[in-house]
Amino acid sequence: TTKIVFQQPCRTKISIYKIFKEVLRMLIKCPECDLQVSDKATFCPHCGYPLQPDIKQRKPRSKNNKRRRLPNGFGQISEIKNRNLRNPFRAMVTVGKTSTGRPICKPLKPESYFPTYNDAYTALVEYNKNPYDLEPDITIKELYEKWLSEYLKDASDTYIRSVNSAWTYCSSIYDMRAKDVRARHIKGCMEEGFRIETRGKKKGEKIHPSPSTKSRIKSLFNTMFDYALEYEIVPMNYARTFEISGDIIVEIEKNKKKHFPFTDDEMKVLWQNVDNVKFADWILIQCYMGWRPQELATLRLDEVNLEKRYMQAGMKTEAGKQRIVPIHPRILKFVERNYKFAISINSEYLFNDKGQTHSGSWSVTYDKYANRFEKVISQLNLNPNHRPHDPRTTFVTMGKKSGMDEYALKEMVGHTIQDITESTYTVRDLEWLREDIEKIK
Repeated sequence: TTKIVFQQPCRTKISIYKIFKEVLRMLIKCPECDLQVSDKATFCPHCGYPLQPDIKQRKPRSKNNKRRRLPNGFGQISEIKNRNLRNPFRAMVTVGKTSTGRPICKPLKPESYFPTYNDAYTALVEYNKNPYDLEPDITIKELYEKWLSEYLKDASDTYIRSVNSAWTYCSSIYDMRAKDVRARHIKGCMEEGFRIETRGKKKGEKIHPSPSTKSRIKSLFNTMFDYALEYEIVPMNYARTFEISGDIIVEIEKNKKKHFPFTDDEMKVLWQNVDNVKFADWILIQCYMGWRPQELATLRLDEVNLEKRYMQAGMKTEAGKQRIVPIHPRILKFVERNYKFAISINSEYLFNDKGQTHSGSWSVTYDKYANRFEKVISQLNLNPNHRPHDPRTTFVTMGKKSGMDEYALKEMVGHTIQDITESTYTVRDLEWLREDIEKIK
């Protein structure tokens, strides 16, 4: 026993003694080393002798089970806990975002469920190294919509309209899987056409494609299946395994309408009726500036400089984009008249007709311009074979007749100049171009 000497007041001595006595009661002797240890200890801290062998020690958590955080847009891994599954971890792949910015996820294919979190994580890593289409069995209609959204981003309205028209003849294979479409199916669309399903006298009537439409159908499948092949949706491009027949090419050339200029007499009729027949001034502006129909229809006010008397616009080719064309003196008053009218109705476009469309746009489409062009031709009894591109042909013809410089003419109509000296080292300013265009009387 240990003798304790207290030098504190009596009451404090008794309290400390009780505490010390309680501590001694909680201590036991180790059978191995005979030293005192706590009665709650599972092993002796002095020699390591197990004092409570029936109690299993808790194993430390393995570091390999730690879940890794997924990067943004990488995918999702969720554990299904309310069901007794052998593979409870589901891997989801991010395929896009909603309008509010939330991720759109689809199950990873061909396997979506995995036994552990790390297995699902590894599968997502492999997918993100080389993402593939999760829906390889998409229909030809779904493929067309995917391809269309990328292929026609910057295409003109005229070209989009021609592609959609050609696609109408392919309704017989809309629901086929894209990877099942073969050359015979494409040829069938080119030969058989489609049946009218709407009500009326023509319901059930079969419409066959023209030779030019057959060519567009072939071109459509060429480019669409190039896209499908790139994204591994189809095994090969069967559209490129055959060519359109020589008979179709001959028929296309035979039916192809050529552009021809307005005659001198027709130009006189236009000038005599420019203030009496609506939209006749549009045709004369095109005849004296050489714009393509679509370019003329979509001219904006910010592309017209009345002070310096020129326009800067254009589309279709690199040579034709944003080219400078001086305003010919003979049509200047017509440009000013349309400009003032556009400002009065708060339109951003030079040419306007009935105001805003249902979508809120002031723009005159190619179809609208072609319709107004045909009305003028009909009212003035001009050659009915004239098309909206003919005023551009008229401009080039008048320019060559009046002795315009060939390169200046090409620059104003937006044609590519092959001559290196002219295209690279010659800079034609506005006044130089103006001198040439005013050679046309």
